[in-house]
Amino acid sequence: MNVITQAIGFALLSLLFAGCLDVLFKRYSMKQRSRGVFLAITGVVWGLLQLITVFSTRQIISFDQVTLSFGLAAGLLVTLSNLMLVECLTHLHVSLGSTIYRLNTIGVVFLSFLFLGESLELFKLLGIACGIVAALLLYHHQSEGKQSHHLKLFFGLIVLASILRAGFSVVTKAGLSLGASGPTMLLVAATCWVVGGFAYALLKETPVKFTRKIITYAALSGLLVYLTVNTLFAALARGDASVVVPIANLSFIMALAISVMLGMERLTIRKGIALAFASASIFLLAQL
Repeated sequence: MNVITQAIGFALLSLLFAGCLDVLFKRYSMKQRSRGVFLAITGVVWGLLQLITVFSTRQIISFDQVTLSFGLAAGLLVTLSNLMLVECLTHLHVSLGSTIYRLNTIGVVFLSFLFLGESLELFKLLGIACGIVAALLLYHHQSEGKQSHHLKLFFGLIVLASILRAGFSVVTKAGLSLGASGPTMLLVAATCWVVGGFAYALLKETPVKFTRKIITYAALSGLLVYLTVNTLFAALARGDASVVVPIANLSFIMALAISVMLGMERLTIRKGIALAFASASIFLLAQL
């Protein structure tokens, strides 16, 4: 097996784990449970697994100013984005929530243009247009079902969550380009999930409750986050980002497939067309 095949294989694994994670978030949010405790325990499990990986592979941990500052900024952004994702999935279909969230590539393109000096070519503009069409198709599809009078609010929030997730990618990229330690930034991000989750629980969800269901969901979530991140890193170590990242970002297709198999929603022609536009968006945005 050559290196390129290995890279694609790891990217497909990242796609699989991320799709499973989105469905898990949706199933967890279908009942009234603590979002904060869920996120915090997820961070604990992810952090412990990441620590085991760091020590077993003898990676270097660095707590220099660049790593800590960019790590904290990135950790805060990814913590907020995932809290908002779990909240939004209470009212949105997996197809809508997962697709909009994974279209954060659009936000990455805009933020990279504004803050990293990257260019906006025709392919990227076409990709942005395809992403907008996909979002509108999915939004109007759910609005016809009239399942939630809060649809507009939560549609706006999932767009904001996607933008924050894009900010995480841009801040991480900027930090790594300035010499920040990747393994340390991942540990800082996991820590932010723990602190942010408990803070959210204390501020909004008192009294804080720990139940067997919450712990079970969160432990599985932490494992999936760890697998998603590390298989993507393994893919990037073996192949070009322009190849592996678009593959991994197609996880919303896996999320929809799993949710359909579990009877959580139906696959319609309009959803299929929307997913086609979303897929085209990601591939166009990834063109050099």
